[in-house]
Amino acid sequence: MSQGDGAAAASDQPVFTVTRPDGAPGPFVFASPHSGVVIPDDMGADPALTSVEINSAGDALMDRLIAAGPTHGAPVIAARIARAYVDLNRAPEDLDPLLIDGVDAAGGPKTAAGYGVIPRLAGTGAPLYARRLTAAEADGRLVRAHAPYHAALADLMRAAKAAHGRAVLVDWHSMPGKTGGIEVVLGDRHGTSCRALLTRRLKTLFEKQGFSVALNHPYAGGWSTQAWGRPDEGYEAIQIEISRALYLDPRTGGPSAGWGRCAAALNQVIAALPVGPG
Repeated sequence: MSQGDGAAAASDQPVFTVTRPDGAPGPFVFASPHSGVVIPDDMGADPALTSVEINSAGDALMDRLIAAGPTHGAPVIAARIARAYVDLNRAPEDLDPLLIDGVDAAGGPKTAAGYGVIPRLAGTGAPLYARRLTAAEADGRLVRAHAPYHAALADLMRAAKAAHGRAVLVDWHSMPGKTGGIEVVLGDRHGTSCRALLTRRLKTLFEKQGFSVALNHPYAGGWSTQAWGRPDEGYEAIQIEISRALYLDPRTGGPSAGWGRCAAALNQVIAALPVGPG
């Protein structure tokens, strides 16, 4: 597999990496926009916060769980910088007026809740900053991090469509604990972002591995799913949320005793995904 660093954030820290298949890529593109843990030097977060607190909204280890993608023809684009620095699964205009000078109105309900493209709050609910950000800081993060990530994702999607007549984004995420006993949530924006065959196939594959699966609740798909979910144009997208209770030790932030089973099950899903219709 070939791998390359994406555009650099402050102090030359990579925003993302792209891992490509050794052979010809298929129509699927895997993304993990929240798996990064690097906190750029210029973030200027509240010094009272630990790195664990700053990264508490991230999708810990998700990039490792989907590392089999390139073996089965799916390139993987994965964040390396922290979600707290810039959220790569939010629209660039989702700026928070409570955090950033010069912003008049919040971009949407998630932004108003503190989780815009530049989050105001950590996953724990704690404020990330003891200060306000300038408009120049916000713009700089979007230019250095958000725009290059989405340009690289666009390149992968367009290449897949050119080669196969369709491109399918699988946007991988994790969710805290279990949601009403649900272990996997598939978000296809209520049937609009991909063909129903794909959603049904993924649901079947996860259930075959023993996971409980929900559709679109409470996660119907974020900005990337919305942006690339255009089946009539040959672009499809689906978001997958995996419960962190399946694989993560909340005390250490590392793999739990369930890691091996979860990783093996996801490998089975990934290996079977390109086979068959949808």
